[in-house]
Amino acid sequence: MSTNLKQILGKTSFALVAVAFLLIGNAAFADTPDSLKGAIVVDAAKAKSLIDSGVMAIDARVANEYAESHIKGAINIPYKEKSAKAVNFDARQDSVDMSKFPSNKSTPMVIYCNGPECWKSYKESTAAIKAGYKTVYWFRLGIPEWKAKGYPTE
Repeated sequence: MSTNLKQILGKTSFALVAVAFLLIGNAAFADTPDSLKGAIVVDAAKAKSLIDSGVMAIDARVANEYAESHIKGAINIPYKEKSAKAVNFDARQDSVDMSKFPSNKSTPMVIYCNGPECWKSYKESTAAIKAGYKTVYWFRLGIPEWKAKGYPTE
């Protein structure tokens, strides 16, 4: 094999490996989808309006993130996540204390976490929908958008 051919093949192989790595790596860090069947996706303004009207706010983040700062009045129901950050995640690998959710499945709730790259609110909203909750508002952009708007935290 000629030296030129070896160089071309070497460079081509490297490029293919690099592209594969980027594709696989990006899948692991992909943002949540824009929608969730059974949930109503809301932005910060709508979430604030709902919460101000008495709708329960649920923070799906871990306890230390909640303790650091959360939407004023929100309760913490951490979603303990071990599954893939993907639409077809395996909920059996994860855990969430559903006993902390309202007993009345018609109670509306706004569920949030750390924005579109955080899958906890997506997964917790999915769990609530599967458990039969009728009105789940998924605040996809979560606490970062809330803070950017200057809305109250505690």
